[in-house]
This record gives sequence, structure tokens and C-alpha cells, in this order.
Amino acid sequence: MLALNSLRILCSPRASLRPNGLMTTKRQSVYKAVTCSAHCMSTSFPTKDTWHHTTNFKALGKERKTFYYTSLVRSPRNYCTGQVKLNCWKCKQPLEKSPAFFCMSCKVVQPPDEGTSFFKIMDCDHTFTLDTQKLQKRYLQLQRSLHPDNFSQKSAKEQEYSEIQSALVNKAYKTLLKPLSRGLYMLELEGMPVEEGTDSSADSEFLMELMEINEALDEAQTPEAANRIGQDTKGKLADLTKEIDAALLKGDLQTAKALLAQMKYYANIEEKVKEKLSDLM
Repeated sequence: MLALNSLRILCSPRASLRPNGLMTTKRQSVYKAVTCSAHCMSTSFPTKDTWHHTTNFKALGKERKTFYYTSLVRSPRNYCTGQVKLNCWKCKQPLEKSPAFFCMSCKVVQPPDEGTSFFKIMDCDHTFTLDTQKLQKRYLQLQRSLHPDNFSQKSAKEQEYSEIQSALVNKAYKTLLKPLSRGLYMLELEGMPVEEGTDSSADSEFLMELMEINEALDEAQTPEAANRIGQDTKGKLADLTKEIDAALLKGDLQTAKALLAQMKYYANIEEKVKEKLSDLM
């Protein structure tokens, strides 16, 4: 086992790695210096952690560039508190924080920091019961500064980065806004995605209940009848939200996964209620 003070990994900012393993200083547009300090959460690296080379091709206007960088592939449960250090693609000055949407020195928009979670992008607590008002405020703030219309007179690279960043912020916001998509995303981060389609582990009594609700909704002839089903469904979703939050707080991912699978069914019924009300109006 490696001693803590020996866990230091440094990728030199003066060189990049070509796929053939040779060092070069050409086409050095993006680089990362990765440092893992003695504050690592784990005292040793798991054997499945490996360094790998990534080649990223970007077509910017008429100019085509190739960026090479090296990163560490880690198990999600073995991580360190050391941060990946990035530099501005234009002025090469260090970026003060991550994610960095703009360089504080030359003010140009930056490319997204790959692997950054939606919670970090939206500056939200990594929790199932996050503050949605804070989320919305952050979303509006980012879109005001990153919207592609603001960069119509800028370089092709800045225009492209603004489009990518703006789209990423949109995706992060939509994912974290609703409890279902937020919970599913949290499970994905833990390597436990909820599969699409029928849940084979679903309780037969639960499936029968769903069938009865769907039949009642199909037979509803008035907005009042559809609304009653909608209110009952909202109550079910509220109860599931509390149960999922409790399971995630305890670290019981299997229970959270099963409850989120149920939530998907009720969320589907909620959408059907909206469609029914639209038809009856």
C-alpha cells in the first residue's frame, strides 16, 4: 500500500501525450495538470484505475485542431480531494475555479470541464431535496452570460464553446429540476441506472393498482374525475419523494432504485392526466 505522502501524480503542462506515447509540445491548446495531494480519501489506488489517452477532434470554422490530454480513470468510490488544474485556452493563465465558464484574466468563454457533475455546474448541493429556487436563479444567471447570441461577433471558437456550454446548462437544469430525473441522475452517478421498460421486480399488487388507475383515467368523462386521479397521483409522488430522500440519505441505493422505478410509473400517469384534461376541456 502506498504511503499518503507518496500519492502525488503530476501531468506536466509543458507536454502532451500523443497516442503513440511520445511527448510533444505541438498543438498544445488544452492541457491539464493533475495533482493528487496527501489529502486523498483513499490511501491506495485500486488496481482497476488506469491512465488513458484521449484524442478529441474539434472542427472550428476552417481550422481543424487535435487536442491530446491524459486523465485518470478512477472507481467512483475511490477519489481524492485534489482538483484538476485547468488553464485558459487563449491566454494560458490558470483558471481560478471549476467549472470555469469564463477566464478571469482575458474574459473569454471556456470549454466545458469534462466529467463535472450537473450539481457542480448548477452550484447546488448534491442532494435529492435541493433548493429548486436557487437552481432556477443559477440557470437564469448562466444563460444570460452564456447564450450564443452574446458571442455572434466573437471568434469561431468562442461561438462554439458558448453553444456547448449553453446546451450543457440547459441539460443540467432540466435534469435536476424534477425529482424523478434528479433521482435517476444521482443513481447514474453511482453506476446504478434504472432501466427503461417494465420493471420485472415490480410487485404484482403494485402493478394491479397501476392498471386500475389507468382504467379509471380512461373511463373519466369529466375534468373533475380526471382531477381527482391527478391529485391522488400527486400525493403518491410526494410520498415517494420523501421515501427516496430518506433512502439516499442512508446510502440505501437499492431501495432508492426500487422507489424511483415506482415513481416513473406515477409520473407517467401524471402526464396522462394532463393529456386527459386537455381532451376534456
